Amino acid sequence: MRPRRVAISLPNPWLPGADWADRHELLFFAERVTAAEAARRALGSASGWVQSLVTWHNRLAPIIGLSETAHPAHSGLIGTFPLLHSDDREAVVGYDARHLHFRIVVDVREGPADGQVIGMTTLVRRRNAFGRLCFAAAIPLHMAIVPALLTGVKRPGHGVSRER
Repeated sequence: MRPRRVAISLPNPWLPGADWADRHELLFFAERVTAAEAARRALGSASGWVQSLVTWHNRLAPIIGLSETAHPAHSGLIGTFPLLHSDDREAVVGYDARHLHFRIVVDVREGPADGQVIGMTTLVRRRNAFGRLCFAAAIPLHMAIVPALLTGVKRPGHGVSRER
């Protein structure tokens, strides 16, 4: 089984004004992890095809005016994303670009049978028509990438898990 997509509603305090959101969850049975550790595993050890897409994005983004800027509150990086907040229950990464603002919220909560539910919420605020167009083009890739990233929490060496 793979991570499952679940309903999410807006507004969200991590990106007020977000006009698009989705959420995926994974039921995790292994050692206990914090949200920051889950985010590091998911975003910091992406599979090869995901890393290739991120590299492609990072090369193309400045050319078409999507260069991101780190939020002033960031305190490091998780993967290629500026870390905006981290505690045991939530880790938030993201950036603001001229055309859109973007956040990923990784959260951990208690699950059934000594498991944990690890969630990944994506929030986007499209600021103009160009942002809407670019994000519309990215949605199909996003729908493949996010479950793959979330599955990265259970990569070999990170314990054994069963997914929901």
